[in-house]
Amino acid sequence: MRSRFLCAVTALVTLVIAGTAVQAQSGKSLGVQDVNIAAEKDIATMPHMTAVLARELVSKRPFLTMTALDEFLATKLTKEQRTALYPKLFLQINLNSATREEIMLVPQMGPRFLREFLEYRPYKSVAQWRREMGKYVKEDEVARMEQYVFVPVDLNAATDADMLTLPGVGARMLREFKEYRPWKTMEQFRREIGKYVDAKEVARLERYVEIR
Repeated sequence: MRSRFLCAVTALVTLVIAGTAVQAQSGKSLGVQDVNIAAEKDIATMPHMTAVLARELVSKRPFLTMTALDEFLATKLTKEQRTALYPKLFLQINLNSATREEIMLVPQMGPRFLREFLEYRPYKSVAQWRREMGKYVKEDEVARMEQYVFVPVDLNAATDADMLTLPGVGARMLREFKEYRPWKTMEQFRREIGKYVDAKEVARLERYVEIR
C-alpha cells in the first residue's frame, strides 16, 4: 500500500513539474495584432490607417524591428497618430536586444520602465520578465506590457509549447524546427527552413529564435 502511495505521489509531482516547465517566450496578446502577420483588411480598419496605407505596409513586410516599422510609418502618420495606432498594431520587441529607442515605442512606456526592462537582462523567458516587472506594478499592467515583448527560443532546447507561442508558428513549422536538431548555426537555419518558406518568412521567423 505504501509503495502504491509513493508511486502516485511521484507521478503527481512529475505532472506538476512538466506543467510548470512550459514558459511562454512570446507575450500573450490581449488584442494587439502582429504587424507582420495581421490581415491587410484588419490593418486598414485600425486608427489612422487606410486601405491604401495598409496595402503599402503589407508590401514592406516583414519588419524586423519595431523601429523599422516606426520609421516607415513616420513618413505617413504623425507621432500622435502612431501613438494611437500602436496599442492595436505592433511588432514585439526582443527583451534582450531591443534598443532604448525601440523599448520606448511600447505604448505608455516611460523612463522608469525603460530602466527596469534593461536592468534584468539577459532574460531567459517571458515568465522571468513577468516576475521582475511584477515587483513594480500590478498584474494587469504586467499583462498589458507583456503583449509587446518576446524572448528568443533556443532552437535546440525549446519545448513544443515554447515554440508554439511564437507568432505564426504552427504544427508544420514546429516539426521542421525539430527535424534538424541539433542546430549548429543560423546559416543552417536559413538554409533548411528556406526549403519550406520564402526568404521573407525565414527572416520573420529568425528574429524569434537563437542557438545557445
